[in-house]
Amino acid sequence: MSERLITEADIDAIALGAAVLGTGGGGDPHVGSLIAKRLIRLHGPVRMIDVDELGDDDFVVPIGGIGAPSVSVERIQAESELLAALRAIEGATRRVPTAVMPIEVGGGNSMLPIAAAALAGLPVVDGDAMGRAFPEAQMVTFHLAGYGPGTTVLVDHHGNEVVSRPVDGAWSERLARAATVEMGGAATMIDYAYGGAVVRECAIPATLTAAKRIGAILLGRGAGGVELRDDEKIDALCAELGGVRLFDGKVADLQRQVEGGFTRGAAELEGVGDDRGDRFRLDFQNEMLLARRDGELAAVTPDLISVLDLATGQPITTEALRYGARVAVVAMPCHEKWRTPVGLDNAGPAHFGYDVEWQPVEDLARRRIERKEAA
Repeated sequence: MSERLITEADIDAIALGAAVLGTGGGGDPHVGSLIAKRLIRLHGPVRMIDVDELGDDDFVVPIGGIGAPSVSVERIQAESELLAALRAIEGATRRVPTAVMPIEVGGGNSMLPIAAAALAGLPVVDGDAMGRAFPEAQMVTFHLAGYGPGTTVLVDHHGNEVVSRPVDGAWSERLARAATVEMGGAATMIDYAYGGAVVRECAIPATLTAAKRIGAILLGRGAGGVELRDDEKIDALCAELGGVRLFDGKVADLQRQVEGGFTRGAAELEGVGDDRGDRFRLDFQNEMLLARRDGELAAVTPDLISVLDLATGQPITTEALRYGARVAVVAMPCHEKWRTPVGLDNAGPAHFGYDVEWQPVEDLARRRIERKEAA
């Protein structure tokens, strides 16, 4: 298999695409990309390997940030945290990492594994454990397959290291979230570090490649190298992902606060263009989780809901959303693993306390079109 390298020139596209897949969460893509670019510049390109290239003897370490995205923008992750986390997991497990991977393909959390790989001279796996970003530590495909979090590591910029062995994914979230709050609301985390056989079984493959392809569209490079205008990017993105353009609007009200280690809130949109006269609401907990048009369900977790700048198509994270912003809301089907009963139990609307039934976003969109045509 030919060697694939992630260079400094690749970072912007991967970060942009991951921010779309991150549905508003997963950390700030700009901050993460600056860290990754700097470390690639200093240490050279990062080798990217496919999930199915992993051998049984490999020890794959998912590394990323945990906490409220609003905090991570203000308290930039120190590069020393990445090496400290890798040293801590090696010391606690007595296994030497042979590769790193994203735990989620969120904006910043797609960049930190690449940065860690450059710093440590390790390859990064082209895959993750969500196919998007989720706010809680147990919302990973390892957990869906029945695997526990194993030895977990938290480090912060003060030099604190917390090593724990939670009994299951739910306890991993509870313990890590409490420690993260005490660490100031953001930390570097390693969990679900497993051998190559388990990663091959559980990981969602090729998500960094998908992010790069999405990012290329947002940078104006369409299929076959066709140059895209800004007003073509959102529709091209939906076509690429099998997505739906749910609403074009202006942010008319925004409630957002850091609570319990999460950025929580809701945004109210007033329609513009063809959607003038309608209203749209987005509820989020780090990530966009629920979308309603005039009170009617438009999309809901675990399907992906992303907010894009209406003029440029650039993804907007929950902490960057602002009053008056003109945005497009798009939604995409989640990976099939999240549409199973165990997937919906762990990341469906009921888990977050929403009194709605999950329905596939493509079905919701089709029924709305049918009603509109019948009117």
